[in-house]
Amino acid sequence: MDNKILVILPHPDDEAFGLSGTLARRIDEGAHVTYACLTLGEMGRNMGVPPFANRVTLPQIRKGELLASCRVIGIQDVRMLGFHDKTIEFEDKDRLDGQIHALLEEVRPQTVYTFYPGFSVHPDHDACGAAVVRTIARLPAASRPAVLCIAFSRDREEKLGSPDVTINVRPYLKRKIASLLAHRSQFQIPELKEGQENDRELEERFGTEGFYTFHFD
Repeated sequence: MDNKILVILPHPDDEAFGLSGTLARRIDEGAHVTYACLTLGEMGRNMGVPPFANRVTLPQIRKGELLASCRVIGIQDVRMLGFHDKTIEFEDKDRLDGQIHALLEEVRPQTVYTFYPGFSVHPDHDACGAAVVRTIARLPAASRPAVLCIAFSRDREEKLGSPDVTINVRPYLKRKIASLLAHRSQFQIPELKEGQENDRELEERFGTEGFYTFHFD
């Protein structure tokens, strides 16, 4: 069993869509999760419907939404690393990799979740995943945690195949939906409401989460 899990993603809300059900399940099974969010998503275009945020207030609003989402999931340790939204690919690699390395040294995770570089659509997603993989690759092979990656580019299955790790999160749909709804400045999903976790259509859409194991050799 993975007792220590480290999640490294660039934006508030990445955890909600990508792996909130998996994390809720792992936490209920006894795992301790540290979630390092690189930015506060301060360059996001959505301000709520009707708008309740603006460019000045959005960072703090998204910080609050992130914390609310993590509380619902059950994440015990949330870190906000203070990098700039939409610029991860341009950040100083020594600084970025150094913070990731420090987290790995502190947490000593058995498993790390991040985005699959090159298959995650957003430049921040790809750059985050690339930094995680780059940093872990420098560790001795025997010391490397397993790296499970989220990928959702259109060509992922053509080039990577199907996810080799698939998690049934139907028992955790209530928490997943609440995690998604916590990010209310960013998402308006009319069909998504609390109390609908037994809806068959929602189960089909959100009931499984898939990951690709990153292979270093």
